[in-house]
Amino acid sequence: MLDFILIGIGTGNPDHLTLQAIKALNSADLILIPRKGETKADLAELRRAIVADVVTNPATRIAEFDLPVRNEATQSYRARVDDWHDAIALVWKDTILGEIGSSGRVALLVWGDPSLYDSTLRIAERVGRSLPLTIKVIPGITSLQALTAAHAMPINEIGAPFTVTTGRRLREQGWPRGADTLAIMLDGDCSFRSVDPTGVTIWWGAYVGMAEEITLSGPLSDVADRIVATRAEARARHGWIMDIYILRRQT
Repeated sequence: MLDFILIGIGTGNPDHLTLQAIKALNSADLILIPRKGETKADLAELRRAIVADVVTNPATRIAEFDLPVRNEATQSYRARVDDWHDAIALVWKDTILGEIGSSGRVALLVWGDPSLYDSTLRIAERVGRSLPLTIKVIPGITSLQALTAAHAMPINEIGAPFTVTTGRRLREQGWPRGADTLAIMLDGDCSFRSVDPTGVTIWWGAYVGMAEEITLSGPLSDVADRIVATRAEARARHGWIMDIYILRRQT
């Protein structure tokens, strides 16, 4: 039987690791580190640095693998994601079997937390269809928590709800009903530009919680273009970007 431990590591800052996460990493027989290509080599290096910083168990093995690339050319969005998750699950399975077989403790470091707009749990369930395993989650600091901390703000107004959604849904379906505060994740297209900026404030951050952290905030009509330019420059400089933002409109 395999124990598959999904460990939330925050936004890449080793200080974000909980004591529970550190203990779990040191209990693992195998730690998996995905590689996402040359343009995102820093992401694998951050995982390596975290492991080197906190893992003291000499018996723990490290295995790196190349993450499959999602095919964006065909099928619906959902079908493309499902095929991509199937491919990732197969790579995980083959790597685990090749390293330690079908028994032991395997750890995978997950950006943020596995519960919030992350597919690691769904992919792990796919692995469990062909390998006997139990799944355990060690929660981590989310990018949303890091963003609100960076701006020293609460995400909700008193007694008011907020909605967490994606940039794609904001572009395609507009402002969701029922909430005047939105947290927008997984947005590679600056979808805030599709929103009527009248009375809307934005709190934006990239690489939140990391040494490279960038934050901007203000009326959307005033800072939207500045965020777009800042984001493009940061992505060109680093080769990748992780950003998130909150929108709030006056009621």
